[in-house]
Amino acid sequence: MLALSRKKDEAIVINDDIEVTVIEIKGDQVKLGISAPKAVPIYRKEVYVQIQNSNKEAASANIDVQALNKLFKK
Repeated sequence: MLALSRKKDEAIVINDDIEVTVIEIKGDQVKLGISAPKAVPIYRKEVYVQIQNSNKEAASANIDVQALNKLFKK
């Protein structure tokens, strides 16, 4: 992990097209602004973990193919 120190209004650049700027610092909270191409998904980590867990659960679900075929034959 790379650890950097930044002050308010200072930024870092990732891979030429993502910029993370420190917008505000209040006590133990830091507000960040992220500029990135629309094709780059940006999530808070807790949301990202929930998405990954949901995807794993969906991928491991047993599917009744015959019941699914019956739905489409109507």
